[in-house]
Amino acid sequence: VLDSQYGMYVWPCAVVLAQYLWAHRRNLPGKRVLEIGAGVSLPGVVAARCGAQVILSDSEELPQCLQRCRSSCLMNRLPHVPVLGLTWGRVSPELLSLAPIDIILGSDVFFDPKDFEDILSTIYFLLEKNPQAQFWTTYQVRSADWSIEALLYKWNLKSIHIPLHSFGADKEHLASSSLPGRHTIEMMIISLARSEGT
Repeated sequence: VLDSQYGMYVWPCAVVLAQYLWAHRRNLPGKRVLEIGAGVSLPGVVAARCGAQVILSDSEELPQCLQRCRSSCLMNRLPHVPVLGLTWGRVSPELLSLAPIDIILGSDVFFDPKDFEDILSTIYFLLEKNPQAQFWTTYQVRSADWSIEALLYKWNLKSIHIPLHSFGADKEHLASSSLPGRHTIEMMIISLARSEGT
């Protein structure tokens, strides 16, 4: 998919996150997975093909991205994967009625700093409802000035850095894709920070 609109393109981060899912494929059957900002949905499609129960989501304000999610599912013989309109930072009936989840996926959602707090407030809401869940996310380093550390602290979240070499994603090409290339991609897992005494 070569359209460079946000959700209409397979970004390098999606390939790296899909590689992480593939490396952990034996743990995915039966897991309940939500992909946020899914767009072309490569990570969610990989998770579903590996046996996870997947829900794809993108902004309810971007119907073309929601349609792209549906098209990706059909092309990958996954016609029953639900696609929801969820907008970061907005508590909607769809967000409130989500079934329990184990893993939240997000590839390159930390793209525009004006969205960072909306993303993390949504993640916090989901993790509060699902305290054992984790947010698996990859992001491209675009500016040394961009950081989510203060927002993680504000929203009582913690992150663990996952080295790309630990799952074979530190190469120029992944799964026959040249997309990761020379981009600086990072991966982290975000979860609720436990307060003292818990």
